Amino acid sequence: MTKVEKELHVPVMLKEILEIASPVLLDPENESPRYFDGTLGRGGHLSEIMKLDSRIKGVAFDRDPEALEYVSNLRSDWIQDGRLLLKHSNYVDFSPSTEGLFDFMLLDLGVSSPQLDEGRRGFSFYHEGPLDMRMDNTKGDTAADLIANYDEEDLTTLFQKYGEISRPYRVIRAILHDRKDKPFETTRQLAGLIERVDGWHRKGHHPATNYFMALRLKVNEELDSTERSLRPLIHGLKPGGRLAVLTFHSLEDRIVKNLFKDEEELGSPLFKKVIKPTWEESQKNSRARSAKLRVFERGNHRVDTAQGLGST
Repeated sequence: MTKVEKELHVPVMLKEILEIASPVLLDPENESPRYFDGTLGRGGHLSEIMKLDSRIKGVAFDRDPEALEYVSNLRSDWIQDGRLLLKHSNYVDFSPSTEGLFDFMLLDLGVSSPQLDEGRRGFSFYHEGPLDMRMDNTKGDTAADLIANYDEEDLTTLFQKYGEISRPYRVIRAILHDRKDKPFETTRQLAGLIERVDGWHRKGHHPATNYFMALRLKVNEELDSTERSLRPLIHGLKPGGRLAVLTFHSLEDRIVKNLFKDEEELGSPLFKKVIKPTWEESQKNSRARSAKLRVFERGNHRVDTAQGLGST
């Protein structure tokens, strides 16, 4: 394993994604296979997919300037050779008329490991940092802004809808009470309140997990972005091309499932059932445990070599 490979974020369900991407990117009749990555992150998936064949050319979007800088340094050779183009953009802004058509497209809707592990980004309830949670930290409201400005009804809707928390009332009352004296400015300040009020009910599951997830989803408008982006992405597929979407939240998965069904005039889901990580991967990588993978294939189907996936 090279130094570059050791530094890359461990990609979720990599084996399955490579099996799905290979038939369309390695087609011997395709002289110029193209790959689009709408959520670059630390480039874990991109790195392995691009290594499948030197003919593959990639375009990658990310809202996080730090992610773009990281990958541009690690993969400067591909950029200089014209194999890889990086853009500071949200995948929801993808347009086939601008970017062209692709053989394989990927969205990984999870938060990258560095964003979770570095307290300064404001995603972690374990590490102290500003209560931010913006994937693009150059614009938009922060999690602190929502906690400061939402009333009781807004907070209830936020935590029940996005966090899937059935009874968030005690935590909400505590937030409303405490913010009168001091605004919530750090991650540990909010996480500490949740620990104190809600307590630890499940071993290995921090009580702030779903509260922080709800804030992150709302701050970055992730559900809205998913819903708005899928149709343009499907229209960005070449005939026989495939779009793979990794989700980590039941609401996101439901959006993907329904929109794939709605686009039956252009193609269909490659598998009838959702694909989940293996038990072995879930044990090795806790962030893979909630992952779900769905794949859409545009019309003019190619020979499938991923027959074992989605069968259970």
